[in-house]
Formats: sequence, structure tokens, C-alpha cells
Amino acid sequence: MGIFSGKTGLVLGVANDRSIAWAMSEALVAEGAELGFSHLPGERSERRVRQLAEPHNAKLIMPLDVQKDEEIDAFFDKAKEIYGKIDFVIHSIAYAPTKELQNPYYMISREGWHMAMDISAYSLLATTRAALPLMPDGGSIVTLTYFGGEKVMPGYNVMGVCKAALEHTVRYLAWDLGEKNVRVNALSAGPMRTLSSAGISDFDEMREHQAQKSCLKRNVDPKELGSTGIYLLSDMSNGVTGETIHVDCGYNIVGL
Repeated sequence: MGIFSGKTGLVLGVANDRSIAWAMSEALVAEGAELGFSHLPGERSERRVRQLAEPHNAKLIMPLDVQKDEEIDAFFDKAKEIYGKIDFVIHSIAYAPTKELQNPYYMISREGWHMAMDISAYSLLATTRAALPLMPDGGSIVTLTYFGGEKVMPGYNVMGVCKAALEHTVRYLAWDLGEKNVRVNALSAGPMRTLSSAGISDFDEMREHQAQKSCLKRNVDPKELGSTGIYLLSDMSNGVTGETIHVDCGYNIVGL
């Protein structure tokens, strides 16, 4: 019996086996959680997620375009039909057009800025609102962020601005939902090789720099992210909300 036995959660945004959300999912399943998954529209994305989720007997594997309110409603309606209620949500959704990441920040187009902010920040608000009716007894919501939302990380550009908005959205949601016993937190991971990071210029240099400058002189391991996810999503963190928890081997505290 794991600490999540009898608990159900939804994981939004797994892309492949390198996704931070997948590292968290594996840890949760090992502790007895039942999980439902969303994936990007398209056969390729569905195939990747099904290969990961079906061995764990996931009852919900469904496409979700968070720019479409009707798809958000459909996903959570299906979750209610299958599970009745849920205990937690993992939000692992972010996107900016590659060309917008490659150009200096001041060159971003209005269209690109709105798309990045809609998908990467507003989606937390929209999916939280849809999840609330499924959490009558309270619950926990965790989103994923990065230190580029706090300090300038060259090459991260508009995603840093999106993460700043995401992190402050966490704080306002935590305030609004506290009386409903719903906690909202962010996990700020060190730079991980994921599908999303492939679009960031100089990403390998970012990882090398962090390994050299962090307190632990290394980069974070995916299993460490899974362990922190268990903490934030379980009763162990019942008094924690509105926080951004750094799992980056101490890099964020270093000033040189």
C-alpha cells in the first residue's frame, strides 16, 4: 500500500519518457496513484503517451488543446464520468514558437507573445477552474516552472516572462482556493533535457553552467523531481501553498 493508494490524479502535458511530468507520474504510480493523462492533439503524440500510460492501466488518455475552452471542458467532463472526483492535478504545459525563442526578446511578435502566454500561463488558470468541481474535498495542484522566470537566462526569452506570469498565477490561485482546501504550488526544476528544451538555444551550455555553479556541483536527477512531486501532491505538504519549490541542486541561491 503506497501513500497514494485510493488517490486519483490528472497529468496534463506528458510529451514522452523524458518529460518531468512523466518522472512525477512514475513516482506517483509506484505509490499507488491512479492517473489519467492528456496529450497534444495528433496521432504521434497520442502514440507516445499511450505507450507510457497504458501499461499502468490508465482509464483516461485524451487529446487536449488548452487554447480551446471546449476541449478543456470535454477533458474534465470525461474525467468526472470516469473517476467521479480527483485528488490532484499536474500541469506541465508550456509552448512558444521556435522562431520567437531564437530571436531576442524585444523582437517577439504580438501574436507569438499572446500564444506563448495563453498556452504557458493562462492554461493553468483555465484547467484549474475546470478541475475544481472534481475536487469537492480539496486537493493539490502542481505546475512546473524554471528559474528563468525569476532571473534572465539568455536564450530563454519569452518563456521566462511566461514562467514569471505562471508563478504569480500560482500565488493568486493559492489565495483564491485556500478556503476550498485546494493547494496550488510550483516546482522549479533545473534544466532538463525534454522535448520543450530542444527549442531553447544554448541549452547544453545552460546545463553545463548549472552543474558547475550549483551547490551540489551537478544537475538534478528526474527521480528527485518525482520525489518532490510526491511531497507537494500528498498530505505531507498540507500546510504548503502558493510556493515555488526549487529542485535545482541549489543553483538558485548562488550569486556568482
